[in-house]
Amino acid sequence: MSFELVIVGGGNMGAALLSGLLDAGVVEPGHLAVVEPLESRRDELVERFDGVTITDSIPPCASAVLAVKPPDIPAVAAGAAAAGARRVLSVAAGVTTASIVDAVGADVAVLRTMPNTPALVGQGVSALSGAPGTKDVDLDWAENVLRGVGLVVRVDESQLDAVTGLTGSGPAYVFLVAEALMDAGVLAGLPRPIVERMVAQLLVGSSALLAERGDPAGLRAMVTSPGGTTAAGVRVLEDRAVRAAVIGAVQAATERSRELGSS
Repeated sequence: MSFELVIVGGGNMGAALLSGLLDAGVVEPGHLAVVEPLESRRDELVERFDGVTITDSIPPCASAVLAVKPPDIPAVAAGAAAAGARRVLSVAAGVTTASIVDAVGADVAVLRTMPNTPALVGQGVSALSGAPGTKDVDLDWAENVLRGVGLVVRVDESQLDAVTGLTGSGPAYVFLVAEALMDAGVLAGLPRPIVERMVAQLLVGSSALLAERGDPAGLRAMVTSPGGTTAAGVRVLEDRAVRAAVIGAVQAATERSRELGSS
């Protein structure tokens, strides 16, 4: 039997992609397989995904998603190609399409994506690029695979380091702000269990408003009355160069991604 799609790597990201594919009806369970070397994890996946083949080796397949650690990508890509895959999509950071093409040969379509951790709850951002000469039909296929876990944007591969610095690392910046807001709420006298729920909803609600209306500066101004409480708080953030710190964090992460990709 040849599977329509094989996901190599049954960790958090592989499982999130599998969930998205099944929920969106992109592939029927019987046409999917997951390759996972750890027996305990295979058992978990069997319980969670009824009808999906869970195995420890790559079976014959038409396409493969490579959700393994970056050093393992070339060998796994070669294994998928040997199993018949005509398309491979890598979700590993820092592994170029050129290195994957070297492993699978020119007859296999090679694509690369940089998702982020909110993909685990179907709210991620995935940037997608293909090796030179990748056909639109292959990009469409990869986008269809990724759409079940959130927004998909197509970028040139040269821009993926910037994507890593912004949306790949971005959840950590947001969570750091969430930690600070929670600590501030507790210092202001609020019970931590209540603060944690309030801050989580603050971020959900603010994100929804931004997604609906855009214009973050305008939304900020809408909250900030002249001489009011928000203005006092924003002034402290500006005085302490929070904006510059965020920009610097994205730049530093982008540069580190470039360094890792060239090593």
